[in-house]
Amino acid sequence: KFVSRMITHMFRKASCFSPGLRRFSGLKVTEHVPESPASPRLTEQASLYVHWPYCLRRCTYCNFNKYISKENNEDIMAKCLQRETETLLQLSQVSCITSVFFGGGTPSLAHPSTIAKILETVSKQVNLSDEAEVTLEVNPTPVGMSKLKDYHHVGVNRFSIGIQSLQDKDLKSLGRDHNSLDALQTLAEARKLCPGGVSVDIMFGRPNQTTDLWSRELSEMLRVCDDHVSLYQLTLERGTQLFKQVQSGQVTMPTEEITAEMYQCARTTLQQHGFQQYEVSNFAKNVKSRHNLSYWKGKQYIGVGPGAHGRFVPLGEGGVTREARTQTLEPDVWIHEVRQRGHGTRRRIQLGHLELLEEVLVMGMRMTKGVNHKHWELFSPELSLLEIFGGSLAVQELLQNGLLILDDRGLRCSWDGLALLDSMLPVLLVELDRIFSPKTGS
Repeated sequence: KFVSRMITHMFRKASCFSPGLRRFSGLKVTEHVPESPASPRLTEQASLYVHWPYCLRRCTYCNFNKYISKENNEDIMAKCLQRETETLLQLSQVSCITSVFFGGGTPSLAHPSTIAKILETVSKQVNLSDEAEVTLEVNPTPVGMSKLKDYHHVGVNRFSIGIQSLQDKDLKSLGRDHNSLDALQTLAEARKLCPGGVSVDIMFGRPNQTTDLWSRELSEMLRVCDDHVSLYQLTLERGTQLFKQVQSGQVTMPTEEITAEMYQCARTTLQQHGFQQYEVSNFAKNVKSRHNLSYWKGKQYIGVGPGAHGRFVPLGEGGVTREARTQTLEPDVWIHEVRQRGHGTRRRIQLGHLELLEEVLVMGMRMTKGVNHKHWELFSPELSLLEIFGGSLAVQELLQNGLLILDDRGLRCSWDGLALLDSMLPVLLVELDRIFSPKTGS
């Protein structure tokens, strides 16, 4: 039960425009302490996320920030994405973009010229090197496949393909607009264009799925996969069509115990096929996703487009405090705001020292390597990982049970512990809060 409850929470797909950083903490304000003496190094570089909000239709399980466009307004959306990119880069202290990720929604609905214009805007404002990772999410339909060569030509060097399943019956019930043949053909074409630069999204915990069926499907998928796999558990979201189908008894979902088995089965199967796990839901043969690693390592990122999230230190106002920024969700309102003032930032929250450390810890522990001492020192020069967690009885219990490891390398999960991360994070966060929360007098 303990493992299965954890698995249920762990594999909610962390949308790239909102990596779930505030999940374990409120937004209380604490006294600000500068990040570290090395903060200029942290503020000059960032990754860029660009959100394309439109889809042709909504999948039965989806509650992401996506919309069915009622009219062809790609030209307006393209211009506003360029404008907001320019504005937010100017508002930041960033001089180099290390990676760009086009997500959504369905960004493969965008014309390749739109992608080109946004990349040109970035290059005019800051340094975007030829080696920068530029990823585009692709829906594996014939239309999506037909644009791959043009996307690659304008600068995309990595494709993330939302295959989800090779079972046509499941794809249909999930509301996907591709079939297994479309998926395999799109994957083959992408691999020709970007050998070693293709990631595949695979979903488990689907209606009526068993561990045996999942094992066979995964093995079949891995025979044609390239270099990178992102593994996600299907979770029920209120308000979705799938949620209503389950509530009414039309559809049956696998139990928590079965989805826990599926996850462990997938980890073992992926390892047997040469894929090394480097994060809770990500596996690679050779090349890890640099863009997602920047999230997990607590680096700056700028979010552009409706509903995008960002974390960066803005110019002015002291220039040392990182902000959490959220862009306006609804595309038409966002477009109006961008036209009016150059960006659609709806909310800005200054992150205090505790909030920043919470994010570094929560995201860093998702990686199999965890948080090393040198990395932690960038954000917490005053107290080490050993000083914060070494004396905690609750943490000691996790260490003794073989779920956590705290040694000369840093703090990380064991193989078994990584599957239980969500249940261990509150223990770590309570200890962090005890150490860093402002003490109030009686």
